[in-house]
Amino acid sequence: MSADTPPKVLFEHEGVFIHSNTEDSEEQDLLVSGFLRIIDKDGEIIVEYKPLEDTVDPSNMLCAGKDSSSVMEWAHCPGEERSPPQQAVVLEQQQSYETEWDMINAVSFPKRKPCSNGEGALNHTHEKSKWSFTFSVWDLRSVTVKEEGWSRLVFGMKEPPTSLPSLHFHQGGSEGFLDCLRRYTIITEAPDDETCLLVSTPNRALSQSFENLLDDNNYGLVTKLKKDPYVTTLGGFSKVTNYIFDAFRGPELEQQRRPHEEVADLDILGLGEVIPGLEINQQEEPGFEVITRMDLGARPEVTRREPLSAEDWAKHQDQEGRVKNVPQLKKIIFKGGLCHAVRKEAWKFLLGYYTWDSTYDERKGQQRRKTDEYFRMKLQWKSVSEEQERRNSRLRDCRSLIEKDVNRTDRTNRFYEGIDNPGLVLLHDVLMTYCMYDFDLGYVQGMSDLLSPILYVMDNEVDAFWCFVSFMDQMHQNFEEPMQGMKTQLIQLSTLLRLLDLAFWNYLESQDSGYLYFCFRWLLIRFKRELSYPDVLRLWEVMWTGLPCQNFHLLLCCAILDSEKRKIMEENYGFNEILKHINELSMKLDIEEILHKSEAICMQIRSCKELPHSISEILGFNTESEFPRLEGREFGTLDSPQSPIPTQRQVFSNGHNRHYREPPTHNGCKVAFIS
Repeated sequence: MSADTPPKVLFEHEGVFIHSNTEDSEEQDLLVSGFLRIIDKDGEIIVEYKPLEDTVDPSNMLCAGKDSSSVMEWAHCPGEERSPPQQAVVLEQQQSYETEWDMINAVSFPKRKPCSNGEGALNHTHEKSKWSFTFSVWDLRSVTVKEEGWSRLVFGMKEPPTSLPSLHFHQGGSEGFLDCLRRYTIITEAPDDETCLLVSTPNRALSQSFENLLDDNNYGLVTKLKKDPYVTTLGGFSKVTNYIFDAFRGPELEQQRRPHEEVADLDILGLGEVIPGLEINQQEEPGFEVITRMDLGARPEVTRREPLSAEDWAKHQDQEGRVKNVPQLKKIIFKGGLCHAVRKEAWKFLLGYYTWDSTYDERKGQQRRKTDEYFRMKLQWKSVSEEQERRNSRLRDCRSLIEKDVNRTDRTNRFYEGIDNPGLVLLHDVLMTYCMYDFDLGYVQGMSDLLSPILYVMDNEVDAFWCFVSFMDQMHQNFEEPMQGMKTQLIQLSTLLRLLDLAFWNYLESQDSGYLYFCFRWLLIRFKRELSYPDVLRLWEVMWTGLPCQNFHLLLCCAILDSEKRKIMEENYGFNEILKHINELSMKLDIEEILHKSEAICMQIRSCKELPHSISEILGFNTESEFPRLEGREFGTLDSPQSPIPTQRQVFSNGHNRHYREPPTHNGCKVAFIS
């Protein structure tokens, strides 16, 4: 990271207070309000507090209501002990999303510019900024959490002379701050004081590249994977390096290193066993098909085009709104994606919310019905009283997990950034309503990543919900507890890579990486955290066309690995180095290059005369009538003249038995290693 790179804001919360007077002072406590941030500055994690331009009169202070849908005025008189608002006046400002469904209560706090302050620790030079402070997490020794009707945090620094003021979270936000801190440090509870959290930082070089994998030294990698494989995966499963070793050591052995021969490998760690259903054992799979080295021939050249414009999109609709020549339109979208102005409408067709042959009037009627259906489901959870929720542990758990994930989902995106952003309210409400739609699944971490781009494009609560429902129909098995969907995809990916590059696959196998566990996050949330936001939008709309084959996302993985194999093999990367390298590809991938190579790989495999049956099953070449080929000069691909006539059936490929939306008659396909 260069010195000119602007700091990246990892956490930000407005309305964090400093009480200017000590408990022994007889003067009235003056509340200093400010911003609390955690930033990444050139690889160093910095905690920064800056006061607002003015101080706050404690006799007229606003606190967030428990339901986050209202603001309570806290009347505080001099001389009285500070206590939670008992006779609070609820100030509500309702904003209707639909006139007949007034469901969202939003509060907007006025934005005030924080005081500027220079580098360093405490700065008492100017009156306005004398309460400002910054420190590196490397210098933080402990955080003490006090509950006084609100949360108060006391920072203990490694250098005893350094004294920082306590921070009071009258408007919430302390949990979000600590959650963010856990991503970059190891936090453990002090053995003799449950209110004191001890902070330790692993090797700096590693921490600058990885989010922290462990929340507690007493709960190592294996324990955490057993407890919640999805959280572990999204937070750091693909980011294991020396944390794997440290997970089994106490802090007193932090400076020691195990000899190379004692390093735990995949089998010792038992990763396949601790993630339920993810273990892959060839001996238990009599359907295993031996794939030997094959000559796939030359990889053909492919070309891509510009995104589909709004004018071209309009040309594909008749006067009543029906979409014409759907197979050709899908080919164009696959080859270039969509311009952003078209996405809001086109995604509804690609995801199956609208049928391609529906008219304008039919879609308007459907939208009215879907709006009514959505808000009826939303009313189910909005109307649950606190008394009811206390007796519904499943709803409580879903709400808690959703609230945590929403606060850390795409906060650098303009649609979700800042404090009290209405986009966060919509993200929360759509996910909560989905829990009412699918009681069995509820909410699993990672689903917020799938919804975020859809909500961003739709900019509409109802449309985003139903498009998300369609997307989840494809992705459902990724989030089910048996994890059969993830296991199947990893097996399929390993099979494809073995065909494409047996030498590379053998190398990965020799490093206990043959089943490509490091690709878990790629598959789980469709590269959402590996690509920039615009690239995610482009990739998803290309994949939703169902072209050029079934399970195209697996070929995307193969294309990325094909680009990285030389470095991995030449540098003789072991298990941990492979995980580290794959993780560091995040936000460095070129989506157009990946799409070029993925399509070329598909054409290369398709042209193979003696293709193994398992490969044909994975890519759907045995049911080619469902997958029109990309051919013709306009698309710049080489293919045989015997291309089957394309059909208009909507195809979804996810490696599951859910390939087709209408009609659902396909019964799935067997995959390599599965009998």
